[in-house]
Amino acid sequence: MSYVSFPASRRLDFTAIGRLCIDLNANEINRPMEETMTFTKYVGGSPANITIGMSRLGMKTAFIGKIANDQMGRFIHRYLENNGIDTSNVVTDDTGAVTGLAFTEIKSPTDCSILMYRDHVADLKLQSHEVQEQLIADSRVLLISGTALAQSPSREAVFQALTYAKRHGVVIVFDLDYRPYTWTSPEETAVYYNLAAEKCDIILGTREEFDMMETFDPNPEHSDSLTAQKWFDFAAKIVVIKHGKQGSIAYTREGLSHRAESYPAQVVKTFGAGDSYAAGFLYGLMQGWPIEQSMGYGSAAACIVISSHSCSDAMPTVEQVNDYIERCNRGEITVS
Repeated sequence: MSYVSFPASRRLDFTAIGRLCIDLNANEINRPMEETMTFTKYVGGSPANITIGMSRLGMKTAFIGKIANDQMGRFIHRYLENNGIDTSNVVTDDTGAVTGLAFTEIKSPTDCSILMYRDHVADLKLQSHEVQEQLIADSRVLLISGTALAQSPSREAVFQALTYAKRHGVVIVFDLDYRPYTWTSPEETAVYYNLAAEKCDIILGTREEFDMMETFDPNPEHSDSLTAQKWFDFAAKIVVIKHGKQGSIAYTREGLSHRAESYPAQVVKTFGAGDSYAAGFLYGLMQGWPIEQSMGYGSAAACIVISSHSCSDAMPTVEQVNDYIERCNRGEITVS
């Protein structure tokens, strides 16, 4: 059964708006950042990673965002183009803003953290008038992420993109992507997250991220079904609530809940799991697969990425995901 109807005959399958930054992943793993001397540079930012993931899976993709007028900005732009992503709405900043940086610490496969530098970053300088309506009208899906709502003018640009998507019947996906260090207060966060979520068809986030959104509407029992039902009173058709190792639950407005098979992984780090899961899950839905199969595909894609050093570079192809699932089914991959 299909719970979301994606428009057909559009030039683009998938467009995302939001954060473009640089990930600097520690090369010396299993040690604290204080002792780490070298890092490898990758393109980062959740919406960027998801777009790269969708492109690797064979979808026609585009990105809406702003990059710094520096070497890192040019690196990001080139990387997107090399991955077949339409960059016609990737704008170069002219105010002297910088590229955001994310240093990763990998103390162990389960003890990972990120040190973010987000002051005066270019991606938060995107203005509403710079968002191209035609690009969104040409898309089947628009993905927004919570980080881009943290400051103006990026916040207004996202809401302008939502208006265009609604106008042209584009399916809207909200990847919550909550990063507390870019917000001034929990109350501000909850207000803008809720205003955006009301307009979205598919919402994906962790239990903790949904708890943050319920600041003004407490859910003391942290009930997933109660959380999901709130959004079915608006535009949502699918709400996915992630519970880490315990897996994910997808709820539909018909009152059904869905769980997917999880797969083992030789975990190197936990970064990128949510982004690769989102790409695999959305890819499955856009193929018309059942929700459980789409969730399983997302889980397999996530396992591939967390078994690798990078996030964006490790986003898998269809052939790689299919092969991973087959190898798991044959018992060739076990939990590390």
